[in-house]
Amino acid sequence: MNREIRRISLVVTAMFMALLVATSVIQYGTAAELQADPRNSRTFYNSFDRDRGLIITTGGDILAKSDRVDDDYSYQRVYPNGELYAPVTGYVSVIGPPSGMELTANQLLEGTADSLFWTRIQDIFTGKKPTGGAVELTIDPAIQDAASSAIGDSRGAAVAVDAKTGEVLAMVSKPTFDPNKLAAHDPKAVQEEYARLENDPTHPLFNRAIGGNLYAPGSTFKLITAAAALESGRFDSNTELEAPKALDLPGSTAKLTNFGESSCSASGKMTLADALKVSCNTAFGWLGMELGQDAITRQAERFGFGQDLRIPVYVRPSTFPKNMDKPQTAMAAIGQFDDRVTPLQMAMTVGAIANGGHMMNPQLIRTERDADLRTVAKTNPDELKRPISASTANTLKAMMIQVAEDGTATRARVDGIQVGAKTGTAEKGEGQAPDVWTVGFGEANGRIIAVAVVVEDGGPAGVSGSGGTVVAPMVSSILKSAFP
Repeated sequence: MNREIRRISLVVTAMFMALLVATSVIQYGTAAELQADPRNSRTFYNSFDRDRGLIITTGGDILAKSDRVDDDYSYQRVYPNGELYAPVTGYVSVIGPPSGMELTANQLLEGTADSLFWTRIQDIFTGKKPTGGAVELTIDPAIQDAASSAIGDSRGAAVAVDAKTGEVLAMVSKPTFDPNKLAAHDPKAVQEEYARLENDPTHPLFNRAIGGNLYAPGSTFKLITAAAALESGRFDSNTELEAPKALDLPGSTAKLTNFGESSCSASGKMTLADALKVSCNTAFGWLGMELGQDAITRQAERFGFGQDLRIPVYVRPSTFPKNMDKPQTAMAAIGQFDDRVTPLQMAMTVGAIANGGHMMNPQLIRTERDADLRTVAKTNPDELKRPISASTANTLKAMMIQVAEDGTATRARVDGIQVGAKTGTAEKGEGQAPDVWTVGFGEANGRIIAVAVVVEDGGPAGVSGSGGTVVAPMVSSILKSAFP
């Protein structure tokens, strides 16, 4: 064999070895990843030929199921109460990857999750056709329905969380959409519906509870500023703050005023507790400048601002601005300027305050089940972090109770349970209706439910809307459903 033939033989052998190694790596090293990739068209079409599993609530209500049909896709995904639960379930579509819980729990619902390994082994021996597993969510139908009814036709979002377990009991986003139309088997009709929703200026496909464009928190952020003050050791609930009718902002001709340009205190001073009770802008603006942006930033980050979170669906991080001057810090301390939050973030913040400083990891999945609804995996309560000390939490909790008792959130009260709350009215500019908030908790019989509700553009009250008048009654309705 001459030299040229030997060289060609070596090159061909090397190429075959490279091909063998590459094929082995793809088949065994990345097979699971490729199979799970929603862009995998073979997996995509195979998924429609399988009885996809149920999505159910904690009470057993069916949120998503698959019906056998006589067409090329074999099974039709159906959402019995689609619009109410669309922000949670998402949808399965013939024109693209799934969304929401349909995406997050895709392997379980298809029957390929690790938790179903022994079920698949049994199916092989019994000859049973593979079917998808089921996912039981933490959503409570009564609380979900109450939250949706409370918001009504307004745009906004509501979240309710069990502060002791982290279970998400309600997640509502308005306006919503009908996932059944996106799950239809007519690709052209689905594409038209998706385009219509995408082009809708009210953004019905946004899950405002955990994402979308996020919201300015308004005065609900004063809870975090108050936490930073208490944690600093320089302030307690009885410490007097400067509370002028108008607060001079250094280096600027602008002044910070209170809601309706009112005065918080005849003396120009008031305690931290009283400032929270009446939601005094000038007092908290002054406090923000005293603390400085670094202290407030650290406290916001301890509550979870700027951090990725999966519940297990992805939650967009809330943000607190950086590199601010003193006037900007004063505005950020009262929840204006560039503060941006999700309602879930604010519910988690309230939950940590009401739960002695323990912030639980929020979760939407309670159990994973096989096709016969036997539990194969369970989510256990897990502490996410401790953003504040128990002492600070107890002080803030008592202050929030006073806000609900005789402060700005009296309409959030519920007979028979202890309620703490904080209102917020996030201004958006001259002549524009504000986004209005109330966050709070209800406690009874050893259970604590944290709630956050935001309504865009003042809801039915428009430019005259406020958190205390528009949203506090909504929180009251939600808490009533949680403590029947």
